[in-house]
Order: sequence, then structure tokens, then C-alpha cells
Amino acid sequence: MGVVVVGAGIAGVACAVELAAAGVPVRLVDRAGAVGGRMGGRVVAGRPVDLGAAYFTVRDPGFAQVVRRWEAAGLARPWTSELAVLGDGGPDRAPGPQRWAAPGGLAALVADLAAGLPVERGREVRRVGPGPVVDGERADAVVLAMPDPQALRLLEPGHPVATRLAGRGWQPAIAVAAGWAQRQWPELPAAFVNGHPVLTTIADDGDRRGDRAPVLVAHTTADVARAHAADPEGAVAPVLDALRELLGVRAAPEWTLAHHWPHASPEGTRDELFHLTPDGIGLAGDGWGSPRVETAWRSGHMLGKELAERVRRDRAAG
Repeated sequence: MGVVVVGAGIAGVACAVELAAAGVPVRLVDRAGAVGGRMGGRVVAGRPVDLGAAYFTVRDPGFAQVVRRWEAAGLARPWTSELAVLGDGGPDRAPGPQRWAAPGGLAALVADLAAGLPVERGREVRRVGPGPVVDGERADAVVLAMPDPQALRLLEPGHPVATRLAGRGWQPAIAVAAGWAQRQWPELPAAFVNGHPVLTTIADDGDRRGDRAPVLVAHTTADVARAHAADPEGAVAPVLDALRELLGVRAAPEWTLAHHWPHASPEGTRDELFHLTPDGIGLAGDGWGSPRVETAWRSGHMLGKELAERVRRDRAAG
């Protein structure tokens, strides 16, 4: 029967990689047309633009091995260890760990991990029940690698694991990308924006990608995302006004696009890195542990190891 992994973001792909490496049959399915999840983006004028995660950090030794391979292949690059801080008293700097970026977009890293895996794109799962059963078909196990609200919609009502997911808040965001004919803002790789009514972060996409393209990507506050959830393009004008205020960007951009992330980030953290029920339903992603790209990878990776061992034990016993 094998394991069905629902969600082809970095957590789901990392889980499927570990299962496949252990010889466990695995199917990776996602309703989108491409892998990446919230590390995804869009291609504008032949150039990928990151719209989800702004960067990733590297602390875990296992993840560091993956990143070293990406770096050697030219897929990932060290970006910056310091971000600007705007708002609430003026510009400042926020030193921190090395942030990493991807010349071909962060989704390219997930696609690289998924190479060789059986990925079913454009496949929407509708119901996961005890057994476990996926849309009426029995599986050895099923992994829901996605935000809690999305997992809740798939779980059969009354399943005990639903109690682990209910009641936790998730903040939405709208990512607005804009491209100009030339760069016209102060040099900054990216900025946290504190106390602003419209923006929470700004990233210089040309700086993080390393091609110096005059492209900015800004993420809105949750309030702005809720106000424009039905029409994300409506957030473009207030975002451009905020960029004019914060960075002095006065010329009109040549192009803009907006993407709504209904579950951009969870509120708070969990002590568990993943969850696995007795009947074989696993939960993984950045909603487990802390909301970081690296933690999402670890969540899927460790769940994959646990599932592979469980499947081996069950088959040996049966």
C-alpha cells in the first residue's frame, strides 16, 4: 500500500525522501501544479520571484549537509547576516544568523529534493480517515504536511488528532512584488518593519537572488491580508504607498503582482517536531517546532524516519 504524503512543500518532500531512501513505497501528492508550498514564487519576465519565505537559516547538522550540496550545485547562496529594521523610531540594523537564498528561487531547492520522487501534481485529496484511508483508499500511513487549518479540512470529523490542531491561530499575509526599470532605494538586503499598519517585511529580491534585478517583495500585515483576501491585487496600492514612505521609492513600477497566503505563519511554537497517531496519520511542517524553513525540513525528515521504522516493524509482524 505504501505511504501517501499530502503536501509537496519542503516538509512533505523531506518526509518522502526519507521514506524512499528506506525502501518504503511512497506517493507524494499536491493540489498545486508545482512543488514548493510556501517556498514558492512566480516567474515574471523570465525571472523567478520569491513570494513566500524570504530566506532560510542553517543550524541543524543534517540540514547543513543538504545545504552544502545545494551550494556546491549553485542552487543556494549565503545572503546576509544582518537585516535593516524600519519603523518605530527610524532605521536600525538587526544582526543575526547567516541567511541563505536561492539564485533560482527557493522553490528550486524543493524541486531539487523532490527529483526522482513520484510526485502527483494537481491532485487534490478530499478526505483522510482512520485506517488510515485516503479518499477511500487504504494506505500504510498518510502524512499531512501542511498548515493546521488545511489538515483539519481533510481529516474525517471526530478523528482524535483533530484536537491537536484545533484552536491555534494562523496569520495570513499578502506578498506584493514589484519591478522597476532601475534600482531607486537605499542599499539593504531586506528589512523587518515594526509597528507599521501595512507592511511587516521588505526584501530586495535582486540582492537576495544575486542578479541585482530592481525588484522588491513586501509582505503585508495580517489585517491588510484579511481586508484584501478576496482581491489580493487591492493590496498593491497601499503597499506601494508604504514603500514610498519607508524607502523613498517614488517612481511607478513597471509591473506588480500579489499573492495571498491564507496561512502564512502559525502563532507560537510547539515542543513536538511532528505528530504521529497510532493509526498512522502523521502531521509535519512549520506548524511543528518553530516556523522556519529549516524546522519544516527537520519536521518532515524526522517524521519520515519514524514512519519508515514503523512500516518495517508492522510488515515484519504481519
